[in-house]
Order: sequence, then structure tokens, then C-alpha cells
Amino acid sequence: MARKNFKEFRRKRIKMRIRKVVIGTSEQPRLTVFRSNKEIYAQIIDDTVGNTLVAASSRTVAESDKKVTKSEQAGMVGKLVAEKAIEAGINNVVFDRNGYLYHGRVKSLAEAARQAGLKF
Repeated sequence: MARKNFKEFRRKRIKMRIRKVVIGTSEQPRLTVFRSNKEIYAQIIDDTVGNTLVAASSRTVAESDKKVTKSEQAGMVGKLVAEKAIEAGINNVVFDRNGYLYHGRVKSLAEAARQAGLKF
């Protein structure tokens, strides 16, 4: 299989398979993760109206004075998004890994959000 963008194609296929099942409601919104090469972003979305309720990214938590690994940044983003969600009155979410495999940065974000009080 020599497709030009096979990784991207594979991730989009997995993403569509996940999104058929994972739907955010107003009672249990969707926590979605986007991972770029340098940054990681998390949003809590209510799919019934299409609104982003809470958002956080590694661009806002990155501290310039000390070096932090990408996995540690993801953990900080998970903690921040969980704190913002609890302030907004959101305790339960469904996790959308957005086609990424559940390890590394995605896993550290999810575990940090769980430790900060989000239930999923």
C-alpha cells in the first residue's frame, strides 16, 4: 500500500469510526484532543448545539523558563482543561482521541484530566 498520505488517511478512517459512536451532549460533552508536531490542544464540545464549552492548549501552559517534554505539556493541558471544565460545571465527559492511538501524549492528557477530577 503505497499511498501518499497513508498515516493521515488511516487516522481519518479511525476518527470516523470513533465519531459514529462518541457524541457529546449537554449532560456529557465530548473531550476531543488534537495533536500537532509541536503542540497539543483539548476542547470540550457540546455536539447538540455545536459549541466549544472549554478549551486549553500547550501554547497557553508552556513556560519559557524551563524545558518541558511534550508528554509533560500534555499532562498540564489535561489538568488545565479539567479545572476549567469543573469551573464551568462539567464533571462527566466522553473522550474522543480523534483517531490518535491511546498512548504517549494523548494518554498523559487523559490521565491528567482524570486525576484533576473529570470522569470518563
